[in-house]
Amino acid sequence: MKLVYLTVTMPFGQREPFFIPEVQEMVRQGCQLLIVPRSPEPEVSNRDAEGLPELAVSRPLVCGEILVAALQELLRHPIRALRALGWLFHSRDLKTWLKNLVAYPKSLWIARLARQWGADHIHAQWATVTSTMAMVASHVSGIPWSCTAHRGDIVANNLLAMKMQRAAFFRFIARDGVATARALCGEARDGNIVVLHSVVDMPERVEFRAPLSDPPLLLCVAYLHERKGHKYLFEAVRLLRERGTVVHLQLAGDGEARDLLEALVDDAGLRRQVSFLGMLGHADLLSIYRSGKVDLAVLPTLHEGIPAGLLEPMAYGIPVIATNTGGIPELLEDGVGIMVPPRDPLALADAIQRLLGDASLRRQLAEAGRRRVENGWGVTNVVSTLLEHFSANCAHHAPQGGQPHACSDHAGCKDRIASAAKTVPLPPAEDSTSSP
Repeated sequence: MKLVYLTVTMPFGQREPFFIPEVQEMVRQGCQLLIVPRSPEPEVSNRDAEGLPELAVSRPLVCGEILVAALQELLRHPIRALRALGWLFHSRDLKTWLKNLVAYPKSLWIARLARQWGADHIHAQWATVTSTMAMVASHVSGIPWSCTAHRGDIVANNLLAMKMQRAAFFRFIARDGVATARALCGEARDGNIVVLHSVVDMPERVEFRAPLSDPPLLLCVAYLHERKGHKYLFEAVRLLRERGTVVHLQLAGDGEARDLLEALVDDAGLRRQVSFLGMLGHADLLSIYRSGKVDLAVLPTLHEGIPAGLLEPMAYGIPVIATNTGGIPELLEDGVGIMVPPRDPLALADAIQRLLGDASLRRQLAEAGRRRVENGWGVTNVVSTLLEHFSANCAHHAPQGGQPHACSDHAGCKDRIASAAKTVPLPPAEDSTSSP
């Protein structure tokens, strides 16, 4: 199968590292990929993405080549292109419309690129601008498309009802995402909704370590933003200190709230107990998990899907504590982690103290959490299922006009996947416009 895979920046820069295991497993399972980032960053700075830039076509969101190709595509398919342009006027507000409009020329360029390359399917990560590009490119090229929706991008409601109606299938990574989407735009095409979790690359073997670090080490992996609830975790650490339980908290991540959070740490007198690690490469983060020094992973978030900041520690046998919001209950239900209410530092402190004082409970949660992630989020099984959905919605089995239907030759699609090349050459251009 030949798949055009749309991202925001991946494989360039440090954003979207959680897509990398999925993409690498697609390649391992024989899918031929052409990765197209919406706004690629100038350098490859994520070591885990090694080899993936060779599968990518890196062009800015707007440049001369994009505009020329968009004009050519507009002249080639004027009715389809103008109809798709008209869809953008249904955007919920001026800001959303402008974002979609700026991306419209690159959408036409992607339609041309996908057709030249002979793509079977177009898939977009995120239900915002990238999926707008996929929807437009699909309509103009006649190649079926799909989307993976997460959490904040669903709430953004960027033409969400239209996208759910027109996509070959719409993947949600948690049941909570489906409920949120239905609340925003009704049932839409309920039959094309797929709940398929994000992926975790499981370590082969993990040994539970009963003795605690001295002092016990807590890790919080999250973007530094108010919605992640860090201030409630700081307050919990302060409460624990008052009770005579001193812990060390490490924060992995960066963001616009860093200065504010550092000020909160100073005001609470926690500078010796809280460390800001900054933005870590994925390999560095996995190294921390493997070290065996992390006693608990804690996420006090106020709004969340099913975060990698819980999934990956669980895969490494680290017990977790998190708030019961968004998709987190789907991950931690049936006693595989401890959940507390959001904005409740007292409950958070009680949960931390309980786990630190009970090695048997820590072992139980570590083992149950690892099994939960392996069964529901293991990269091999998730990607195999995802490829089945792609193969059921191939361009070579879609009727004229690009409206997909189920593939009647799954065996043939699997053969195409198995025989696909692992290196994706950039197709020759139809004109002599040079790359920027």
